[in-house]
Amino acid sequence: MNLIKTKLEGVYIVEPQVIGDERGWFMETYSRIKIPEITCDFCQDNQSYSKEKGILRGIHFQNGEYAQAKLVRCVRGTVLDVAVDLRKGSPTYREWVAVELSAENKKQLFIPRGFGHGFVTLTDDVEFVYKADNYYNYESDRSVKFDDPEIGVEWGIENPILSEKDTKAPLLKDSDCSFVYNK
Repeated sequence: MNLIKTKLEGVYIVEPQVIGDERGWFMETYSRIKIPEITCDFCQDNQSYSKEKGILRGIHFQNGEYAQAKLVRCVRGTVLDVAVDLRKGSPTYREWVAVELSAENKKQLFIPRGFGHGFVTLTDDVEFVYKADNYYNYESDRSVKFDDPEIGVEWGIENPILSEKDTKAPLLKDSDCSFVYNK
């Protein structure tokens, strides 16, 4: 596995080693031994399906003790995946990185606790999977407006298809996001 640092401390692009022949291919998607920088005890796997190009999901996170680190990948179709630093006091507070994840390139993105996450579908029929190191908690589930001007994510789309939750999401300055940067 190849681990690539991004400009956000702790956010990594993970490129698995794909072994293949005329029959198909095999890859490890996570190995604590091969990527010790990702020190999570993953406890929950999730999968979503988006039927159309232009669906935007995010910027999502769980507040407080239910914060989650995630290892995300796209297993069908293509997405632009985004991680946003939401830790007050961080040298990269409100900065973001975007990575194209697809079934073809097999790249993954590791997003530690303290970061928001979102993606926009670049193709129809997208399946997206991720591992989380904490269980989902409805009361801690939060969103920040995808087009918050203080964050300025460049999604590459003008009129995304949004859920009601994402349409009503607050700006970061109006949210109760509780993440604080710790060196």
